[in-house]
Amino acid sequence: MKDLIAGWTQPGRVEWIGLRPGRRAEMVAVEEGMISTNGLEGDRGRAGKRAVTLIQQEHLAAIGSCLGQGPVSPDILRRNLVVSGINLAALKGREVQVGEVILRFTVICAPCSRMEEALGKGGYSAVRGHGGWCAEMVRPGRVTLGDAVQPVD
Repeated sequence: MKDLIAGWTQPGRVEWIGLRPGRRAEMVAVEEGMISTNGLEGDRGRAGKRAVTLIQQEHLAAIGSCLGQGPVSPDILRRNLVVSGINLAALKGREVQVGEVILRFTVICAPCSRMEEALGKGGYSAVRGHGGWCAEMVRPGRVTLGDAVQPVD
């Protein structure tokens, strides 16, 4: 079982990077950023186990489907990194390299009550189980659109 859990098929890819400059401020999409102990530079994130937030691009479509629409825009969910091609849930507790950075996934990003405001009736429930992950920084560095996302083995 240990070998099955440790397995993965292919690296993921960074598809979108977003900064939250302030509470309720519009997200700012960027092509690259530096991640340090306090999270993504220019983001209002906090140090520790919630320094960086990630979501799978594939879940944007799942959330939209639950709402009867197409994929939701990543800025609505206010996550820092959108990645594709790798199951983030399977990486919980592991060290993961994203560009130059090494992160450790810590806890799920549960939806907040603002999802009803942002997505309409049922928005909170649509995001449940699809909201992504919080991570702590293990090794600082730069992350750029297109960077690989893979476990450190």
